[in-house]
Amino acid sequence: MAHQNDPDVIERLLTGHGRWAVVGLSSNPRRVAVGVSRYLMDGLGMEIVPVSLKGDDVHGQQGYTRLSDVPGQIDVVDCFVNSEKVGAVVDQAIEVGARAVWLQLGVIDEAAAQRASDAGLDVVMDACPAIEGPALGL
Repeated sequence: MAHQNDPDVIERLLTGHGRWAVVGLSSNPRRVAVGVSRYLMDGLGMEIVPVSLKGDDVHGQQGYTRLSDVPGQIDVVDCFVNSEKVGAVVDQAIEVGARAVWLQLGVIDEAAAQRASDAGLDVVMDACPAIEGPALGL
């Protein structure tokens, strides 16, 4: 059975003041993650933690190379990685005790979504906060 996004979960994640680890957020301005994370910060008031292979600092926020290196609670792990690699990120999100995983538009891994759901995490898949937020009037 295909994962269906729950509109109530989307609204709760986008309206609660959360700490979002954005995996795949680097300092490359051509990457979509840069604009989406800016919307999360400036538009929705979220705290952003950049996570990328190089650990780039982005938007004045300290970057990390792995989720396990991020100190403190992570509310949402926002995944800007391709579908073939997202399962490992979801597994890391479960390991670090994140409350939710958000797989970006075009990022689909039913098995990973099921693992996260089974572990008690909220799951949003194949969606973008910068599209869903304005659709909710945020």
